[in-house]
Amino acid sequence: MATYTKATYDAAKYAAARPTYPRQLFDFVFQYHGRAPGARWEQAVDLGCGTGNATIELTPFKHIIGVEPSERMIAQATQALQTRSTFDSDGNAKADYASLASRTRLVHGSAESLDFLEEGSVDLIVSAQAAHWFDWTRLWPEAARVLRRGGSLAVWGYSEFRLPAIPHATPLIHAYSRGSDPATSLGPHWEQPGRTVVDDHLVAIPDPPAGFHDVERVYFTGDYHPDLPNPRPPILSQRTTWAGLLEYLRTFSSLHTFKEQYPEDATRPGGGIEERFWRRLRREAARTKEAAAPVQVLGWEHGVGEEGEGPMVAEDEEVTIEWPVAMILARKM
Repeated sequence: MATYTKATYDAAKYAAARPTYPRQLFDFVFQYHGRAPGARWEQAVDLGCGTGNATIELTPFKHIIGVEPSERMIAQATQALQTRSTFDSDGNAKADYASLASRTRLVHGSAESLDFLEEGSVDLIVSAQAAHWFDWTRLWPEAARVLRRGGSLAVWGYSEFRLPAIPHATPLIHAYSRGSDPATSLGPHWEQPGRTVVDDHLVAIPDPPAGFHDVERVYFTGDYHPDLPNPRPPILSQRTTWAGLLEYLRTFSSLHTFKEQYPEDATRPGGGIEERFWRRLRREAARTKEAAAPVQVLGWEHGVGEEGEGPMVAEDEEVTIEWPVAMILARKM
């Protein structure tokens, strides 16, 4: 997570290109919370709130707090709050411009140290795409301290993206993101162990200690990871253009680290590593569109035909991206 706190990391582009979570996901969390006898809706806390994607959705609660170690991310979350307070999710102007912003506080700090919160003062703790960075030996006791009896915790993370219309591109995505050669793949450049935790669907996060119950591990992963117990259909997807997909690829923290170590890569024919990968995906999409038999995908790290030949789909053509999501829910007894 240290990459996101660097002055060179563009938090604005991160906020613009990353997927937003669907209402269905929050309804699932709120329904879980509401099943507790006497469930309260006073205060919710978003740990590792980043640019505020999840924070702005905690509207059923009277008071909302976002906790984030990156000041740049907090600045983006502040902007998101101002926009959401002025316009609703359909882009219509609101009469009460300060409704959400006035109920929300953003705190610069870590998830494991919530000293500013009183014991038993929180009804719901959430964390979106940040739980894999936490020290759970410290976080579970801190969550137990600040949650009310019957209070809930819900954390989730999404792993390596998929292109459902181009299933034969999955090995190529995997090789680009998880290959072993640091000069030709992003695999060695992810911060660890966090990236492995999220790619392995949060299974490394330990179950809560005594004092929690109704613990659930839920997998919205569809057919992408059939080995997981009771996988549900994917819940996180985004319809964008191929140009939009490139902007998403450029938000990877591992790419930021790669460029620091290999600045000369950007001068290669076809652009930097992310653009060459993106072009190859577009060629695979063109093959699919033409109903041609997909070629066998050779490992990206071998560098075989990185640029390749043949037609590509247009940059402004639309593409659907899906992300497998894993979630952990728990309730304080």
